[in-house]
Amino acid sequence: MAAERDSHPPASRRRARAASGSQIATPNTRGRPDQRYAEQPLPQHPPVGAVSPEPHDRGRVEVRRSARRSRTVSAYREGDRTVVLIPARMSHAEEQRWVAQMLEKLAAQESRRIPGDEALMARARELSASYLDDRAHPSQVRWVTNQNSRWGSCTPSEGTIRLSHRLQGMPEYVLDYVLLHELAHLLVPDHGPAFWALLEAYPRTERARGYLEGVVSAARLPHIPGARHAGPGPDPGASCG
Repeated sequence: MAAERDSHPPASRRRARAASGSQIATPNTRGRPDQRYAEQPLPQHPPVGAVSPEPHDRGRVEVRRSARRSRTVSAYREGDRTVVLIPARMSHAEEQRWVAQMLEKLAAQESRRIPGDEALMARARELSASYLDDRAHPSQVRWVTNQNSRWGSCTPSEGTIRLSHRLQGMPEYVLDYVLLHELAHLLVPDHGPAFWALLEAYPRTERARGYLEGVVSAARLPHIPGARHAGPGPDPGASCG
């Protein structure tokens, strides 16, 4: 996060800073791995033309006001929640416009790094070749938005794999693990010893499982006003059906 200053720069510098547009940065994210973060300096007037977030987006947004913040608006992802940091002096109407703008900025940032279905299929083939002796051959791999209790699923009889959209934005090794997990289910439908033996070749299995378990554990913590926490998340396992 950009450092805050108590002194105010000259008006010419403020105008130059405002005219420079948005800034995408990576703050100190210790304890918040691989979060997406956006920051934008405040112009002299609030943005126009932006609309309020859709209701389903607004339910996952937490706005935090700060008396120390005067020249920037920042936003970052925290699990299923988006945290937007704004100056305390900002009006409700300005807040609505800025929240909408920052949600759009984060979405645009994330869309550049989230693989599409074709990229998922290509990655599945690479993982099968690298860790499963090229024995798993999915017929389809795609994102779905209706899996909130599991990270992934597959139908061995059809060779199809579905990944929860909640994985989007997580570290690549976590996505690879879930994808490899489902590829292994194409070969072994259950979770017996033969199944887990297939995953032993992947060097980040335990790390990825720990990451997913941490996400789920954080989601189960009680909400403390003002505390940073993740929204509800799926269980750490993946399954086939």
